[in-house]
Amino acid sequence: MLLTFPNRAPFLTYIWFTASVVRFAQEKTLCEVSITERHLHRSEMKAKSRISDLHLKFAERSWNDTFQLVRRCMEKSRDESKPCEPLVRSLERLQEEFNVSSMNTMRSRLEMIAKQQGMGFHVTEATCYLTADLFYLEVVLLPCGGVEEVKVAPQGGSPTSSESLLQLLRLKNFADFSMKLAGLFTQYNIPGDNEIKLKLFTSLQSLGRDFQQISNLLRASRVPKDFDPQMDTINHGRIGCLIAGKEDCPLTIQFYIAPTDVKQTDSQIMGMKADVHAAQVAVGVSDVTHNLQMASVIPQPPQLDPQGYPVFLPLNEVLNETLPACFLLKLRPAVPMIMSFVNKLSQITDVTIPDVDLQWAPLPKLLSRGPPSPNSHGETLDEQDTIFTVPLPGGVMHSYILPGAAWEAPTQIATVMDSVPFTHPAHVPAILDLLRHQCVINTLLRSCVTSQCASPGSVCDLHFEILPESDTSFSVTFHPPDTDSLTVLLVNISDSHQITCRLFGAGTCDPSVDEYISSVMKRCMSVPVTLRTLYRKLEEIASAPLSPSHLATTEAEDDQSAPSSTTVTDTNSALTELPQGAAVPEDSFSVSGSACYAMSVANSELPPEINTSPPVNPYPFTPVGVFSH
Repeated sequence: MLLTFPNRAPFLTYIWFTASVVRFAQEKTLCEVSITERHLHRSEMKAKSRISDLHLKFAERSWNDTFQLVRRCMEKSRDESKPCEPLVRSLERLQEEFNVSSMNTMRSRLEMIAKQQGMGFHVTEATCYLTADLFYLEVVLLPCGGVEEVKVAPQGGSPTSSESLLQLLRLKNFADFSMKLAGLFTQYNIPGDNEIKLKLFTSLQSLGRDFQQISNLLRASRVPKDFDPQMDTINHGRIGCLIAGKEDCPLTIQFYIAPTDVKQTDSQIMGMKADVHAAQVAVGVSDVTHNLQMASVIPQPPQLDPQGYPVFLPLNEVLNETLPACFLLKLRPAVPMIMSFVNKLSQITDVTIPDVDLQWAPLPKLLSRGPPSPNSHGETLDEQDTIFTVPLPGGVMHSYILPGAAWEAPTQIATVMDSVPFTHPAHVPAILDLLRHQCVINTLLRSCVTSQCASPGSVCDLHFEILPESDTSFSVTFHPPDTDSLTVLLVNISDSHQITCRLFGAGTCDPSVDEYISSVMKRCMSVPVTLRTLYRKLEEIASAPLSPSHLATTEAEDDQSAPSSTTVTDTNSALTELPQGAAVPEDSFSVSGSACYAMSVANSELPPEINTSPPVNPYPFTPVGVFSH
């Protein structure tokens, strides 16, 4: 039965029209699909026919013939500067499948690698030449596709055998060979036109020869201070440990390795492991012109000044050129440096480091960056303060808090330096001293912020707060054993060789404790290890019975220091004696269930050797015409 609607005829007309449109669309779609299927079927049949024809045509052809065909197609590319990308990928894919067992296949592989690196390629009989502006590679092939010899020749120099490149080709490790060649190309990739390139290359070679002479002179005159001669040269040498630059690797200076790190071989050092700091000597473009040496700046015979630094000639006394470039120490790895140290670098070298290229952040933040370890853990309090938990042998767990507001002070703002510009070899000893100084500070702080850490929720045995006191010192506040008072360990790094520790508020005035802790920190270069040793030492002192004379001396010292002390009542209503000027917040904060008080050492409490006023520059320099250290 039909439902009755008002105006029924228009409604039925609408229904009929809609159904007709839908049916028409369906029929049209089916028709199009049918046509498309027939078209695809015909195309597929044609493609199968063509593939069958090609298969029959090239069934008996070798892969080498196919490879040569692709090469000919590439040579016929309309734009020679931009070959057809699909053909390039096809050629590379074919080469990966080749078994290099003939001279022709090895030639083809070397040619492809040269083109990938933007180098030229030439062949004369059994020798291949991979050429660049300032060097070329000479590869002598064997009929079986093997390699007899690999030589590297700089511009104007004689070819020198390269054992590392030879072994990579003999092992047919073309991926590593290509990476090595890329590094070599970067080493000789000096900016500028051909004339500028040749001048900068000549200047860089003169600098390298001067470093060699200095290294030989210092090695013959120096008395080792360390049991490990290599580590001693790295950490204490005027120009560190020099790895002679060869044609296939740049001149490299190793200048810092933490005493706890294992000894590295030269091959490992060239890989730039993270625990060894080194600098590659290079030349880079500059917006400002500088006078650079074109000959040696070392007087003959070479000599040292009374302080043991090499003596140099001023640039105006040797052949020099004004060029839009400067020398570079490319740091491997990059070094986070505080602002005052960056300014000192500019003062030493008289080369301005553009601030626009630098990104500033608190030093601990830069030190804690990098790939986190699987067990690392850091909590953030108030979006600024960060707590790091550090496990130690024996199941002991430390927690370290670094207040964000304190480390954001201008003296603690730092940037990551990956290269240091200079214009004279006389700058290098002072630059290395400054870099070592920063590396020592970084090593100590990094031991607290990037160590292997426990999982969240772990209970820590001891809690410490680390605060900056100056650009080269920091304090560590903690609870000594069996007492509710606070103790402060002040760590001062006056230079890369001097680390002193002073203990405040520990109930002992024995200077031997300070000396002992200082020696421990210099030996292990770890704040957690040093504090564990200090805590055990304080436990021994607290448990040792006092003699009557020592007790009387302690009481007399307490009476004398009473007027100059601040009395603080802790949460347990115990009286705590703190040094005058020590700042204690009104409320303590809880860290993993234990109390840890924020406290800093006032300027009046700093020992005489720590001066908070602008210090005398420990890195003397002569900006223009540098002659000595």
